[in-house]
Amino acid sequence: MSEAAAADAPRPPELDAVFHCSEIRRDDDRILYYGVSDVGERELIRRVWPAFREAGYEVQVVTTDSGLDVVVASPYSDGIDGIPWLNVALLIATVVSTLLVGAIAWYYVPIPVIQENPLAVLQAWPFTAAVLGVLLTHELGHYALGRYHGVDVSLPYVIPFILPFGTMGAIIRMRGQMPDREALFDIGVAGPLAGLAATIVVTVVGLLLGPFTVPQSVLGGGGQVIIFNNPPLLDLIAAALNQPTGYTDPTKTAHPVIMGAWVGMFFTVLNLLPVGQLDGGHIVRAMVGRRQETLAAFVPTALFGISAYLYFVRDLGLNESVGLWAFWGLFSAFIAYRGPADPIDDSSLGPKRIAVGVLTFALGLLCFMLVPIQVTTL
Repeated sequence: MSEAAAADAPRPPELDAVFHCSEIRRDDDRILYYGVSDVGERELIRRVWPAFREAGYEVQVVTTDSGLDVVVASPYSDGIDGIPWLNVALLIATVVSTLLVGAIAWYYVPIPVIQENPLAVLQAWPFTAAVLGVLLTHELGHYALGRYHGVDVSLPYVIPFILPFGTMGAIIRMRGQMPDREALFDIGVAGPLAGLAATIVVTVVGLLLGPFTVPQSVLGGGGQVIIFNNPPLLDLIAAALNQPTGYTDPTKTAHPVIMGAWVGMFFTVLNLLPVGQLDGGHIVRAMVGRRQETLAAFVPTALFGISAYLYFVRDLGLNESVGLWAFWGLFSAFIAYRGPADPIDDSSLGPKRIAVGVLTFALGLLCFMLVPIQVTTL
């Protein structure tokens, strides 16, 4: 690059102390420093990251085929540039899918009625509000703490789907470096705790709305139905409010809003699995350091064990939680190899955060169900 352009590039003394820079180039808005490092990649990032971050850049290190080290400095984004069209489009699509699924599966609106009047799906707006409320609150917890700690995180992406809930959940992308274990812990734990707070509110609302009437046409239709078993936390809240969660009258069932609470609790359990880029993986990595990888290795075995127990001992079928836990066993084995985010500063957490982490996993256990779903015949 030109001398004028090189003069505009940040050149912190922390970089020159451990990196012999031979050339500086500019690639659009990125700045590339070519040279040879005296230290390993992780140590190089640890030393230069604070100075580059102060100058408004994120850094990463790559090695060329010729053996040269390249420090890549990219502008740090601390806000939202323009309208996030993809996020908006996915949100609109998921609102539509949850309304449609909610109307058909949970409010028993016949499909011909919807075909004649598409606005009939709006009957399911409480279901949509409950499901998306708990999911988005969870992800916005991550987002808020990510911004607080100066980590480049995206807005939530919600994923439209079909039965039984109309969505596969929501995710955010963490694009920046994780400065330390405290940031990793706070961002990781904020989602489950925020999501559980929203879940408790939705549970209370759903219970207080009382039973929902099942149409006679559904009761007389026969066939198989999916039963969603109660998490312990749901039963505890119901007991505290002295409200039932089931009814002897076959024409009565729990209000569809309760399913928003069920989704929040079940997704909390899955997110708290201590593997890879899941929330549990981040939290445990922050709490115990690199020993998290040893713990993560046992998770697939435990999930396969649950699946085998339900199949061979409880005599349940693949569609009665056996396949569910087997799938998550495979999925956790896959993501365990990626590992959680590695913080630049790997200093230990203080006792307060450790206590919050233990509390979070305890709350997660209150959401765990050995058999989340079962299939029965009407």
